[in-house]
Amino acid sequence: MTLFDRAKKVIPGGVNSPVRAFGSVHMDPIFFNKAKGCHLYSTDGKEYIDYICSWGPMILGHGREDLVKKAQGYLDEVLTLGLPSDVEVTMAETFTRATKTDMVRMVNSGTEATMSAIRLARGYTGRNKIIKFEGCYHGHSDGLLVKSGSGTLTYYAPTSLGVPQGTIQDTIVCRYNDLADVREKFDQFKDQIACIIIEPIAGNMGVVIPDKEFLQGLRRLCDDNKALLIFDEVITGFRTRYGSVGDYFDVKADLYTYGKIIGGGLPVGAFAGSREIMEKLSPLGGVYQAGTLSGNPLAMKIGLDTLKVLEAHPEIYEKLDRFAYELDQGFSKNLSDLGIPGKVTRFHSMLSLFFGEFDQIKSFDDVQKADTELYAKYFQGMVKEGFIMAPAQFEAIFLSDAHTEDIIEKTIQANRRVLEDICK
Repeated sequence: MTLFDRAKKVIPGGVNSPVRAFGSVHMDPIFFNKAKGCHLYSTDGKEYIDYICSWGPMILGHGREDLVKKAQGYLDEVLTLGLPSDVEVTMAETFTRATKTDMVRMVNSGTEATMSAIRLARGYTGRNKIIKFEGCYHGHSDGLLVKSGSGTLTYYAPTSLGVPQGTIQDTIVCRYNDLADVREKFDQFKDQIACIIIEPIAGNMGVVIPDKEFLQGLRRLCDDNKALLIFDEVITGFRTRYGSVGDYFDVKADLYTYGKIIGGGLPVGAFAGSREIMEKLSPLGGVYQAGTLSGNPLAMKIGLDTLKVLEAHPEIYEKLDRFAYELDQGFSKNLSDLGIPGKVTRFHSMLSLFFGEFDQIKSFDDVQKADTELYAKYFQGMVKEGFIMAPAQFEAIFLSDAHTEDIIEKTIQANRRVLEDICK
């Protein structure tokens, strides 16, 4: 009996998160038991280069020796308290300084962060409706598991069983990069919209980059309609720069949600904003939010160590940007040379490889044109070459400080071999 067979007997689908199932790439999942640097080691003894990086947080690589040594010492001190600790305060000071916010509340996951930020926005504005965008994922809380029919908002449909119609009736879905669509919804639901929540760089339909004018327009619409703007930076926060990605676009949100990197690889999330808004939270205000393990000292200490390294070494971001650019150029050249239709999208150190014919990739409708079957063949080929990419077309490639120039070149060469093989 394989490990996957055993898993399926006791875990739904054999995995604890659907993206790990490898279903869209027509493979059984690969199980791993060790990681070091940018290398993963499977339970059957094979070694792979990691381009998932635990879906983003391992920006410094796996098992960085100085951080591991510190973490081992923390185990002797405390795991969790359920009570206030000094490191929570230090983390909050470091975090708010980096993100240019006034206050932060730590939670245990990105889902918790986005769910709580939306509740806070509703409590602050006294309104119920929210706007999200097709193709943007903000966790699996009921009110956010919604899609729009045919790109419109007339028909509401939950994207999961178990989500009551009443729960999603206040969720409005708009088209990414379509400011006119958002403006229309504000006119349609005047004085009813509490907030807009958006991934400022979409990472959950593959990497899709917004127009600067789009994000700036969202800011103006929120200001004009007294709604809040929430940037979901669970993926992008501290990934593309130290702090918020909003600085690239000269746009400041009212609330931000974070995760991934700020826990240094441990489960963590956060939402942050101005003092005026954040003081609406319990125990100061009437918006209730709680978590027994929120801000637990182990995650705070390991996350704080990660942020300290990133703050002290901005050259890490320069290196990751350079490597991602090299992958972008190498993959694009391979596609062109071999006559394979496809496109690489990239924002700093996040990138995606789409297969198919595209005029542009600006929205969910655009990415739906992708050839997922060709991607599945590509993924399988890269696995045989010893590389673990995202096991789905609509995810991002992540790099770490542990990747090297030599590995980047080997990746481009492997990419070409696999493309040559699948287009025979």
